[in-house]
Amino acid sequence: MPAYLVVTATVSDREKFLAGYAPRAAELLEQFGGKYRMRAPGAEALEGSFGDGGSVVISEWESKAAALAFWNSPEYTEARTLREGICECQVILIEAPDITA
Repeated sequence: MPAYLVVTATVSDREKFLAGYAPRAAELLEQFGGKYRMRAPGAEALEGSFGDGGSVVISEWESKAAALAFWNSPEYTEARTLREGICECQVILIEAPDITA
């Protein structure tokens, strides 16, 4: 069954984020077999404490195991350091039927 990583993020230095973390994460996501389904800044919170202007990213994976292989890889662990101090993220992993069907 497909799995999805759903990320909400508040980015304090978008220029630095886009120059460092974003391209490296995208490269690794593709390398590990993931596909972006959505990458969108400017979210508006209607309820909860997410905060206006944040970003939402959804990536699709063949399985939960594939998503975890990416997330726990040494390469992605290193890439996450590129967003330290410039981004606050919340990440969830969920298995669900194909969302494009």
